[in-house]
Amino acid sequence: MSKKVVIIGGGIIGLCSAYYLLKDGHEITIIDQSNMDSGASYVNAGYITPSHFISLATPGIITKGIKWMFDSKSPFYVKPRLDIDFLKWSWAFKKSATKEKVENSIKAIKDINLFARDLYEDLKESKDFDFHYERKGLLMCYKTDKVGEEEWEVGKRGIQEGLGVRNLTATQVKELEPNANLNIKGAVYYDSDAHMTPNHFMKEMVSYLKENGVTFFKNEKVLDIDVTANKISKIITDKQSIVADEVVLAAGSWSPLLAKKIGLNIPVQAGKGYRINVERETNITIPAILCEAKVAVTPMDGFTRFAGTMEIAGINNKINPTRVEAIATAAQNYYNNLQITKTEKELAACGLRPCSPDGLPYVGKSSKCTNLTIATGHAMMGWSLGTATGKLISEVISNKKTSLDLSPFHPDRKF
Repeated sequence: MSKKVVIIGGGIIGLCSAYYLLKDGHEITIIDQSNMDSGASYVNAGYITPSHFISLATPGIITKGIKWMFDSKSPFYVKPRLDIDFLKWSWAFKKSATKEKVENSIKAIKDINLFARDLYEDLKESKDFDFHYERKGLLMCYKTDKVGEEEWEVGKRGIQEGLGVRNLTATQVKELEPNANLNIKGAVYYDSDAHMTPNHFMKEMVSYLKENGVTFFKNEKVLDIDVTANKISKIITDKQSIVADEVVLAAGSWSPLLAKKIGLNIPVQAGKGYRINVERETNITIPAILCEAKVAVTPMDGFTRFAGTMEIAGINNKINPTRVEAIATAAQNYYNNLQITKTEKELAACGLRPCSPDGLPYVGKSSKCTNLTIATGHAMMGWSLGTATGKLISEVISNKKTSLDLSPFHPDRKF
């Protein structure tokens, strides 16, 4: 049965949800407070990452975080603040950062990433799209033996999970990436991963949805949500009121603010990430993560992107030049011939990634609202999990058996 579905949020998660809901025969409206041409869906590394099966909340991350808190150039920065939601999230993050909980989440994270990759490849092969997509794998590049050993431990765990993983010497890396002139000791290589050019895909998807009848309300802010008998009866924006059969909350880092309007608590903190684009030849052909610096490198369609940092400091889009400089410096330290110019750094952009305390997204319905489906909390895997989340959301709303077990992603789960 066709339903009228309103999606709050026009990022990668919202657009993919709209696509699969449309395919299932529903009538779709997307509301977004922005012009839908910036933010996390446009500035990310464009990775499809089955290799990223270890959650953000890992044992030891709290200790590292405290150390990094005093280093403005650090890859992971948490700004301490007296905010009740931040303090509750921090406590939940600490409770999630155990070996047992990380181990229990590995299969769920790996499976949803593989599912998403298959769906991206299905879209690529369809006649509807012509976006940039390459499966060249991912190099986890390291400069020190200690980090190399840590990465290989993760790599061996990946092999146990059925992924193709190799531990490469610097010479072997050069055979794969002959002209990039990497200054490293070695790399752990995952053949499972792919990459894309995010802004190209977003543009194509918006065009497809518009051409197929999806309604867009851009630059429109949701002010309130009316609920009657555990069901959303009306969405009130700064321009109109909208009635829907079903509502999808895919507003990224803003999702908890909207959830509160209907009495729901969705623990999410905004994790700011930055990107620098280099629109000239770099001779980089394979995506890489520069492990010690936590910088992602992606050869996109017409340029190379350098992205990094996780800055948990509330919702703001202020550019911190020190953190941009740290990304540029790291890139130049790992690639001998690379120079990132002052202008390229001045054109850096940022986006806010919605981070859950346990590194797993929220996908599914809360028991507290019958016609609301939640899709947020994807952290650094938002791009990677876009298609999978969209497909699962559509299956939930269409009352179909879901392709994956959604219990690890339940919005009501306890921390």
